[in-house]
Amino acid sequence: MTTTPTRPTRTPPRLHEDVVETPTARRVKAVHRLGAFTVAAVLAVFGILGFVGGLDYFSTDGGQVAGLSSNGLLSTISLVTAVVLVAGAAKGGRVASIVETGVGTAFLLSAFWHLFVLNTSLNVLAFQMSNVIFSIVVGLLLLTVGLYGRVSGNLPSDNPYRANLEAGVEPLTEEPELPARTPEERRAEAEIRAAEIAVAEHRATPEQAARVEAMSHERTKAGRRRVWMQYS
Repeated sequence: MTTTPTRPTRTPPRLHEDVVETPTARRVKAVHRLGAFTVAAVLAVFGILGFVGGLDYFSTDGGQVAGLSSNGLLSTISLVTAVVLVAGAAKGGRVASIVETGVGTAFLLSAFWHLFVLNTSLNVLAFQMSNVIFSIVVGLLLLTVGLYGRVSGNLPSDNPYRANLEAGVEPLTEEPELPARTPEERRAEAEIRAAEIAVAEHRATPEQAARVEAMSHERTKAGRRRVWMQYS
């Protein structure tokens, strides 16, 4: 007697931006990572110039660096922030987005705080009004870039964040690339991508939907390929 694989109970498919590697997904990740690298470069240059200028570490008067006021403490914070942004971008687009959103919020809070402490002993970062304006601009830029592709009410059907939201699951963290090694595995990955997109666009065949369901609890590319190929 011939038996067929038992189909699992229907559960929302766990989509992943590394699986649905559409042009929109690649663009969203590229914007997140490029934004983080760009702002990190600006902050790194600002921090380095502050150290080169030999600024006092805790001076509330500060010295001029590229048209902004700074001291040694602000230079250190700038460099640390740059490292955090670079680390987030190196991890991937989704992590870069989270880091940018957090750092952007911190910039805005810093700007509003320093509006109240300018010309006081609490101004330990030697802020001037130009620094406040710079912090607001950078904060808004980071929030805009970090939330790009995530908060619009009219996301494209192949947007990876929309796919996760429609599936009713939390976005997964990014995984290292695990490239297919055989022609069969490469063909399986192409079929998986097509099926994931079809599910997100509500046009999947019953077989595609069943296979995506079967992969729903697999968190690695190798695992998804293995489950997919079992149905072949």
